[in-house]
Amino acid sequence: MKKKIIVACGGAVATSTLAAEEIKELCQENSIDLDLVQCRINEINTFIDDVDLICTTARMDQTFGNIPIVHGMPFVSGVGIEQLKDKILSILKG
Repeated sequence: MKKKIIVACGGAVATSTLAAEEIKELCQENSIDLDLVQCRINEINTFIDDVDLICTTARMDQTFGNIPIVHGMPFVSGVGIEQLKDKILSILKG
């Protein structure tokens, strides 16, 4: 079953691209069929239908019902990246 993930940042370019590439690779390695949407934080509502996970690289106080949100800065900094990957996998496989 395909999993839909939104990767969002302030500008939808630099940091979200890093996070998106890491998530694509993680899903490929774990045989997870992926539909990935990259956007700005203020565009999340546009793509929210049937989303399994939101990953943001910018600070966000907004929530979207019961959709899990993870902070993707470890994909940029490298600090805590394995814990983040484990968390994403547990959400997608759960």
